[in-house]
Amino acid sequence: MLIAFTTTPNKEEAETLARRLVEQKLAGCVQIVPQITSFYHWEDRIQKDEEYLLLIKTLPEKYAELEAFIKANHSYSLPEIAAIGAEKVSEDYRKWLETALNR
Repeated sequence: MLIAFTTTPNKEEAETLARRLVEQKLAGCVQIVPQITSFYHWEDRIQKDEEYLLLIKTLPEKYAELEAFIKANHSYSLPEIAAIGAEKVSEDYRKWLETALNR
């Protein structure tokens, strides 16, 4: 299992991406963490923005398609797209995720 991350500038975009990722079976579950504060370098300045964090539960074999989907549907010109592998996952949750993604 992978947990992928992206951020959005507002709740509406977060919900749209989350719903579409689940509908297209690129994610079994997407959780939205509201109003995080991000500091980052962009255009030679330190930026500060309020964002929404998406925690996207998926399988390794879905990552390339998930990344392409986010790039094509995100409002940012350079969206954060990162993933980490879950070292431990309960057997029942893993089976549910595989079923949800039609593995």
